[in-house]
Amino acid sequence: MGAADGAAGSKGRPGAVNGVGSRISRHVNKPKSLLEIEGKPLLLRTVEMLQKNNIEPMVIAGYEHQQIEKVLAPTGVKIRYNPFYRVTNSLGSLWFARDYIPEDEDLLLMNADVFWEQDILDILLAEEKEAVLLADSSTKRLDEGDYFFGCDGNVLMKYGKELAREIRTHEYVGVSRVRKSFMPFFKAKLEEMIEAGKYDGWWENILYACSEERDVFVRDIAGHFWAEVDYIDDYERIMDYIWRRIQNKQKEGI
Repeated sequence: MGAADGAAGSKGRPGAVNGVGSRISRHVNKPKSLLEIEGKPLLLRTVEMLQKNNIEPMVIAGYEHQQIEKVLAPTGVKIRYNPFYRVTNSLGSLWFARDYIPEDEDLLLMNADVFWEQDILDILLAEEKEAVLLADSSTKRLDEGDYFFGCDGNVLMKYGKELAREIRTHEYVGVSRVRKSFMPFFKAKLEEMIEAGKYDGWWENILYACSEERDVFVRDIAGHFWAEVDYIDDYERIMDYIWRRIQNKQKEGI
């Protein structure tokens, strides 16, 4: 998903935000959300998964939005374009879709470069907290991850890329759910941050700001496979996971 490139939606309406992906761009000539997994672009897989669960997705695109629009055309998904993706980030992109975010439905928010599947979506849809971020407490994730949370129980307390190892309790996945009861507060915080000129931040920053006034929760999905595609190694890890799954299915069929 672009400098806000991804998807947003809810049980009801999800949204994905798509970004430039500068860390992996030297290896590929397309948005990282369009890298193919089992012959299908990553973002298309996510959109189709959401639709199969009666969730109406919206994609907010920036970088190479024409490619994204072409790939997603058969799905009929709504796509909003952020022409200022070079100077904004996913928070700015989400603002472009603000009029399409209902206050009478739950909202799912996710980054378009995350590989995740039905098992994790089931966990998210079953979650009853007003505002929740998915994260992984696996030791390897805490040692080698990219963006970390420090929680008190399941309540978000600290967050950051440089969070000290002894404070880390989870690595952030890139997926969240906001209940309709939380939506007015969430949207008000979005407008407040845009007014303050913070459009170069991530959409997650809205929830981080909310956590200073109300509880924002973290749902642990340790043991479930997921990957954020930042580097070519991440993509290769997904390919290895898919290969091992195919091999296991073949063995079971013997």
